[in-house]
Amino acid sequence: MDSSFIATTIILTVIFTILSSLGFGLFYLLCDTNGSKRTMYALSARIILSMGLFLGLLLAIYNGWIVPNPPPL
Repeated sequence: MDSSFIATTIILTVIFTILSSLGFGLFYLLCDTNGSKRTMYALSARIILSMGLFLGLLLAIYNGWIVPNPPPL
């Protein structure tokens, strides 16, 4: 397998997880009436995942695992 395919798969999986966490946060905000902290946990998970994705991208670019703008062939 190509390393760019693996990197793309990981990045898209994390983005999908971030969006689903955002959706859960919205759902809990609208439907949770008993005052639980599920909204806060869902949105906190979204923030942690977003920061992890950003730092992971910076690390991958720094180490040369991915190239932000590859030159044309």
